[in-house]
Formats: sequence, structure tokens, C-alpha cells
Amino acid sequence: MVSQKTSSAASLPLLFDIEDFKGNFSFDALFGNLVNELLPEFKDDDSDSVDGVGGQEVLPNGNLRGLQGSSPPMFPAVDELLAVFKDSCKELVDLRRQIDARLQNLKKEVAIQDAKHRKTLTELEKGVDGLFDSFARLDTRIASVGQTAAKIGDHLQSADSQRETANQTMELIKYLMEFNSSPGDLMELSPLFSDDSRVAEAASIAQKLRAFAEEDVGKQGMSSAVGAATPSRGLEVAAANLQDYCNELENRLLARFDAASQRRELSIMAECAKILSQFNRGTSAMQHYVASRPMFIDVEVMNADIKLVLGDQGLQAGPSNISRGLSTLYKEITETVRKEVVTILAVFPSPNDVMSILVQRVLEQRVTAILDRLLVKPSLVNLPPVEQGGLLLYLRILAVAYEKTQELAKELQSVGCGDLDVEGLTESLFLGHKDDYPEHEQASLRQLYQSKMEELRAEAQQQSESTGTISRSKAALNPSTQQQISVTIVTEFVRWNEEAISRCTLFSSQPASLATNVRLVFTCLLDQISQYLTEGLERARESLNEAAALRDRFVIGTSVSRRVAAAAASAAEAAAAAGESSIRSFMVAVQRCASSVAILQQYFSNTISRLLLPVDGAHAASCEEMGTAVSSVEGAAHKGLLQCIDTVMAEVERLLSSEQKTTDYRSPDDGNPPDHRPTNACVRVVAYLSRVLEVAFTALEGLNKQSFLTELGNRLHKGLLNHWQKFTFNPSGGLRLKRDITEYGEFVRSFNAPSIDEKFELLGIMANVFIVAPESLASLFEGTPSIRKDALRFIQLRDDYKTAKIASRLNSILSES
Repeated sequence: MVSQKTSSAASLPLLFDIEDFKGNFSFDALFGNLVNELLPEFKDDDSDSVDGVGGQEVLPNGNLRGLQGSSPPMFPAVDELLAVFKDSCKELVDLRRQIDARLQNLKKEVAIQDAKHRKTLTELEKGVDGLFDSFARLDTRIASVGQTAAKIGDHLQSADSQRETANQTMELIKYLMEFNSSPGDLMELSPLFSDDSRVAEAASIAQKLRAFAEEDVGKQGMSSAVGAATPSRGLEVAAANLQDYCNELENRLLARFDAASQRRELSIMAECAKILSQFNRGTSAMQHYVASRPMFIDVEVMNADIKLVLGDQGLQAGPSNISRGLSTLYKEITETVRKEVVTILAVFPSPNDVMSILVQRVLEQRVTAILDRLLVKPSLVNLPPVEQGGLLLYLRILAVAYEKTQELAKELQSVGCGDLDVEGLTESLFLGHKDDYPEHEQASLRQLYQSKMEELRAEAQQQSESTGTISRSKAALNPSTQQQISVTIVTEFVRWNEEAISRCTLFSSQPASLATNVRLVFTCLLDQISQYLTEGLERARESLNEAAALRDRFVIGTSVSRRVAAAAASAAEAAAAAGESSIRSFMVAVQRCASSVAILQQYFSNTISRLLLPVDGAHAASCEEMGTAVSSVEGAAHKGLLQCIDTVMAEVERLLSSEQKTTDYRSPDDGNPPDHRPTNACVRVVAYLSRVLEVAFTALEGLNKQSFLTELGNRLHKGLLNHWQKFTFNPSGGLRLKRDITEYGEFVRSFNAPSIDEKFELLGIMANVFIVAPESLASLFEGTPSIRKDALRFIQLRDDYKTAKIASRLNSILSES
């Protein structure tokens, strides 16, 4: 890199070479190579000057100032460096000149080479353009040759096709002439039509010839129809012979198919099925295969089906056993069809069509056969007896058969049935039964109700006969011997209806038809419950009527002997006991009616309502019908409750008339202290009311209870007023009366009827007209003016009314007011 050269100033190495500036050039490295040999002798002096604090002084501006006296120069080799730098500059200038000269030479050479290169590129471009033109002409020529070759190929192919077609046509004409030779003559045909190894080819040719012949016959017929004068002889003979041959060939193939089927040779079966598919798309082969299945031709299979479902008891086996039998049978049918699927897929070119025929045959033959044995539609004119199951047995079996057959249809659809509408076909099997289903369901419910009523009447009759012949009076004394309303029976009605509703839901797929059927069935329940409860209440009322008749029978006059009076009193007591027993019986009937109506309403809310809501008006109409049915029951109950009040008041009046003494309210002035106890009549009446109304408090609820007790309270108030008007009162008797009124008032408080409580409170105030002195009556009226009307009547019952001239006092009081 650096050569040796002697300078005039110093002998330092200094020489540049052009190679020093090539590659990764570094100025620092070049400079270092120039000066490193001159600087090492000054390194120690530099380190001393860095440390030297003793020889120099640091000036305020940061420079160093030497001490007093002379000192050597800082760079003794500066002259050598300057010389080196000057020589370097001279050589660098020389190098630059050399490089410039070289660059000029290179530029000239590059210009010459560039001119040559451009000339070459121009020549190459001309050559390439010529080459592209040659390629274009070649491509055009190749395309032209290819088109010509394609046309030649098309012509050759067309010619070959025409030749082939012509050959085939000639062959077909030859065969057609053979078939058109003479009617019914199939003996002179080509060997093709009798060679078993070429059956497929023969079938194809026969079908083509047959189509052509039939088309020609059709054209001949049309020509004759439009009035052709002399129609030429057509291919009628060929069409007939071809038809016969196709039939014979089809039968021969079917025979081979059957033989292969018996040997389970699926390949031969598939070959025959493929050939037969040319005849009516293979319909005959498919139907023949399906019809030859053992489950359709074996009588033992059909008998086994009936035996499996019905057993030895027939329809009397019951729906549950029939359901199990159908499940087993339908499972076997499904498994059989699954096995057939394997064969059908391996044999037939159109397995879906075969499956459609198979499933249709299963439903229309095998399933229909068992359904015909199960579902014998009963007549609505002559109903089957209940002892043999009645209409209900038919409906239950119908529901079981329908449900299980629907499940079978879904299973068969999952196995595969082609384009067959399995659901629609299944529905058609039950169409005749579903059309008349609502009428049969209603008739069944009516039959069950009539049977139940006959059963209850028989039980009542048997109970009556077991106790011996009894008189109507004794029957009235014991209403329990009559048929009573039972909530259990009403619950049974609801259970029948609920079962019928479940069948409606099963058979009715559309909301409108479902709502219609549900409403019809629910109306039957309303009629049954309404009739049953109304008749039960009427029977309970009969005991009330009989008790009333007993009361009226033993009403006697006053002028009778003591013996007759005693007998009449005994009979009256018996009538009273009968009336009390009848009231209890009727109250129990009313209570059971209320429970039955609650069951009906809950059933409607939980089951019926949601089925009617999707159809406009159905829910409201059923609510109205239910209201009408309940109203009829309430009407019968209302009549009976009024009769109960009549019976109660009749006994109250009897007790008052028989137990109330004249001296109860007009005790003699014998000096004894007054009796503050209630009278015996009051005690008897309150005891009777407490006893007889105990069942009413339990049986009645809500508004029924309130209205009944309010009416009874009003009747009791009125009856007591009428009763007390038969007596006269002195002051002590007035106190006794007030004690009775307090007793009655305390009892009627249990009615929880404020209006009744108020009336008895006014009675207690009114009793004061018998207690106060005549001169105090005016203040009594002023204090409670509301009692004036009744008080004016009762004042006349005072024993001193005349002697104390109370009438004149009243007139003055009234004139002042």
C-alpha cells in the first residue's frame, strides 16, 4: 500500500497506488498509514502534557500557559509531516490526472460499444419481427389445416354415423318385415329374437320396432279419418306380432327373474330387471316382485297377523292387548321391509319406485286386512251392548289402531318409500271411520251415561228391596234410602269426557275441526252433569215435599180429644224429624253440586279452553253453554233452598204454637221475682235452628250461603212478629219477651247479615213498649222513631192498654208529631 521514497526534508515512506482507492476505501486508514510512523516518538510527551500541572498554568479561558523560561516545540516532526502532506497532494493530483485520462478512454470505448450494441439490437428486432410474422403465418396455416381436418373428421364421423344408421335401419327394416310377414307367425324370425344370450339386444330392437309400427298405425288411422281414398297396407301385422313378441319376451324374463329370485342370484335378477325396465319402465317387474313376496301371498302369514293381534279372545282381548299385538306386528312388518330394501337396492335400477310399490302394498293389503278385522263400525241405531264393551270399545280400538298405524307409517318413511305419500295413504285407511267419528263419540258418551244411571237405579232398587217394603212416610224419614248425588260419579263423567277429548286431539289435525269436535264432546258432558245434578236435586226436593205432606196431614183442630191430640202431636214430631232429615239431605246434595260444578269449571279451564281458543267464537260459545247448564242446576238448588226455609219456618211455627204459653208474657202478680230466663219456646226454637242449620253452614258457601241465611233471617223476623201478636204483655212479660229477643238476636249474629242484626236490635228496642210506664211512651218514640209503625201495633197488646187509656195518649202523641 505504501512504498518507500526519499524526500529532501526527511526519509519517510510516501507513495500512493491506484489500488489503494479500490474496494472498501477508508480515509482514516489511509491517513493513519501516512503519519503513524512519525508520531510514536511523541507519545510520551503527550501523556506528560496531559498530566502536567507543574509545568503549565491553566488560564481562566481554559488554555495552558507555560512557566517562565524557554521550552521545546510541541510537534518536532511537523516539518516532516508537512513534507509528507505536500508530496501526498502532488501524487494525488497525478493520480487524479491518470484516472481522468483513463475515464476519457473508457467513455470513448463505451460509446463505441454502445453504438455496436444498438446496431445489434436493431438487427435483432428486425429478425424477431420477421420470426413473429413467420409464426403468425404458421399458426394461421395450422389453424386452417386443423379446421380442414375437423371438417373432414366431422364428415367422416357423419358418414360413419349415417352408414351405421343406415345399417341399423336396414337391419330394423329387415326385422320389421319379418314381423310384418303374417299375423301371429313368430317362427320365421331371426335367431336374435330367440337367443337367450342376446335378450337385452332383442328387447331393445323389439321396443324400437314396436314404437315405429304403432306410430305408423296411428298415422294410417289419422289418414283414414280425414278421408284417404285407398289407404295403403300399413304395419298392423307387425304391430300385433311385436306386441305378442314383447309380451312373450317379458314373460320369459319374468320367469327367469322368478327362478333367480328363488335361488337368491341377485346378479341375474339385476340383469333381468334392467332389461325389463325397457317394458313400461319396468313396472311389471316391480309389481311382479312385490306381489311375489311371501307376506302378500302366504295365507298363514295373514292368519298369524290376526292371531298375534287378537289372540284367542278376539275384540274382547281389550285395547291394551290389541295395542301390544299391533306394536309387535308392525315391528315385524318394518323389519321385513328393511330386509327387502337390501335386495331392491341390489337388483332394481329404480329402487325408489319399487319401495313405493312395496310400502303401498303393505299398507293397502297387509295392514288393511288386520284393520278390517279390528275396526267393525257399529250401527248408531242398534248400539252394541255395554256388557260387550259398547261403542267405547270400538272407539278405543280405533284410537289404538290409528296411533300405531301412524307410527308404522313414520317407520316405513324412515326406511324409504320413494315418492309415495305415506301419511296421506295412512289417513285414507281410516277415512271411513273418521268421517263418522264425532257422532260415534257422542253416542258412546250417551250410552255410558244411560248405563250408569240404570246401574244407580238398580242399586237403589236393590237397597230398597233389601230393607223390605216401607211406607212413603218411612222413606221420607230416611232420605238416605234414595239415590244421592255423588261427586265420584261426576268425576267419572269428566274422566269419560277427558278420554274422548284425547281421541278428538288424535283424530283432528286441523285446529278448526279439533275445536268443533271438542265442543260437541264437551257439550255432552255439560248435558250429563246438568241432568244428573238437576235430577239429584229434584229427588232431594221430593223428600222435602213428602215431609211437607206429612205436616199438612196431621194438622188438627182445637176441639179434639186428648187422645187424638196426643196422636197428632206424635205424628207432628215424626213429620218434623222427617223435615229436618230432608233438609240435611238437600244441603248435602247442594254441597256436592257445588263441588261438581267446581270440578267441571276446572276441567274446562285446564283442558277444554286451550283447544277452543285458536278458533274465533268457539271459546265464548262453550262458556255460554256451560253457564246455561250451571244455571239450570242453580235454579233447582234455589227452589230446594226455598223449600228448606219453608220447612224450617213451619217447624219454628209449630214449636212456638205448641211450646209458647199465655203466662210466658203475662205472669201473675204473685209477689215472686220475675223470671229472667228465655221462654221454653224460645229455647226450643233456637236449639232447633242451631241443629238444623249446622249442615247449612257447612254445605253452603259464598253468596249462596249469604242469600239463604238472609232470607231465613227475614222470614224468622216476620214469623216472630206474627207469633207475638197473639199474646198480651204486662211489664214482667215485656222483660221476658226482651230476653227472648236477645236470645234470638245472639243466634242470628252467626248469619253475618248486618240487615238481620239491625232488625232484631230494633225488636229489642220495641219490646220496651211493654215495659215503660204509659206516660213514658212519648219519650220512647222520640228516641227511636224507626219503630213507630210496629210499636203502634204492639202497644195494643199491653194488658193495661184500655185501663191506662193508652189509645188517647197515642193520639195526642201522634197529633203533636
